[in-house]
Amino acid sequence: MAEILITGGAGFIGANFVHYWRRHRPTDQVLVLDVLTYAGNPASIAGLDGVELIEGDINDQLLVERLLTERGIDTIVHFAAESHVDRSISGPDAFITTNVLGTHSLLKAAKHVWLDQRSGRPHRFHHVSTDEVYGSLALDDPAFSETTPYAPNSPYSASKAGSDHLVRAYHHTFGLAVTTTNCSNNYGPYQFPEKLIPLFLLNCLHGRPLPIYGDGMNRRDWLHVEDHCRGIALALERGVPGETYNIGGGQELPNMAVIDAICAQVDAAFAADPALAARFPDAPAARGGASASLKTFVEDRKGHDRRYAIDERKARAELGYAPERTFDQGFAETLAWYLANEAWWRPLLAR
Repeated sequence: MAEILITGGAGFIGANFVHYWRRHRPTDQVLVLDVLTYAGNPASIAGLDGVELIEGDINDQLLVERLLTERGIDTIVHFAAESHVDRSISGPDAFITTNVLGTHSLLKAAKHVWLDQRSGRPHRFHHVSTDEVYGSLALDDPAFSETTPYAPNSPYSASKAGSDHLVRAYHHTFGLAVTTTNCSNNYGPYQFPEKLIPLFLLNCLHGRPLPIYGDGMNRRDWLHVEDHCRGIALALERGVPGETYNIGGGQELPNMAVIDAICAQVDAAFAADPALAARFPDAPAARGGASASLKTFVEDRKGHDRRYAIDERKARAELGYAPERTFDQGFAETLAWYLANEAWWRPLLAR
């Protein structure tokens, strides 16, 4: 029996990690701390045995210290973050408050309980970050490695870069046992429908425009969230304190290729299951049309990074990590999940 604290565990990646951890460590007790912003959904982890959700803010240092002490927690996996780039452009303050100050509050709490009180308890603070801290790549540039200089280009990525540096500093200055993973673009179940894949998938089902930034040729490395969760678990198990590991999906694709795949697989799903036409009558595919007809080009995002790519050789060599899904496999699973879980996403659209 062990205790693990997962911050942001009602959000997209955090909730998937809660499910992953319960499947692979069924005797562990999982404590989720989540402030339940628009992107936090208790339904994502409802009904899981051994999981307790506490609604609270990572900036509440005294609350975190109390939880660490009273529950005997020796592991923190820190997902809690504001993460949508568009929102960071229109309202950057929340990103600084959560991603920088919130991470610092957690680090202070962990240092106080695990180090200053000299509990002697082995511990781990794992910080989940993003490849966006490295900036943008030209088409012929090598992929991001753990030694790539930081060059964040949005308020979101700048706030995550700041949190990464704080985590590193608390290890090198105070001896806190930390690890960090920087991941590429995630997709999969429980993703709030503001990100590209769930947004475009649901727009296809409802006959709504598919807004494509610029020329649609910005490139990303796509990582199924289950593969990401396995990489984090390996970092907890095998990662060296103080080290950073890049977790990628090995699927670098232009946005347009992703959008074309979404449209094609939605159309194929309607062709294979006539009942979908009755459930989603506004979908072009319900009338024998093509989801691709919904494509609409819009003005490019400010400061839009052109390309991200992950060099994951360190994680492969030191953690034994490798992604298990191609994008086509992962998206097919994701589409099937959204079609089967309308009760989960329907209330989100009503917001």
